[in-house]
Amino acid sequence: MGAAETESGGANSTNRTSSTPSITASQFLSWKRQKDAEASAKRAEAARKREEDIRAGIVQMNGRELFLYEPGVFDNDLY
Repeated sequence: MGAAETESGGANSTNRTSSTPSITASQFLSWKRQKDAEASAKRAEAARKREEDIRAGIVQMNGRELFLYEPGVFDNDLY
């Protein structure tokens, strides 16, 4: 709050941005594509594992999965 703070730039100094590395748009897009590919692969692996677990009887199907697998179960015209 005194002269010492104004000499060093204070807590809200704008010099902090000069020490952070800047990236280009192409670097960001490359990183984003890599992260999206990793996330997609992770989701696909989880879906594959869930499908295996359902077939093995370890995990029950939820309603959506059952409807997609056997829609006739939800046909009310039979009653």
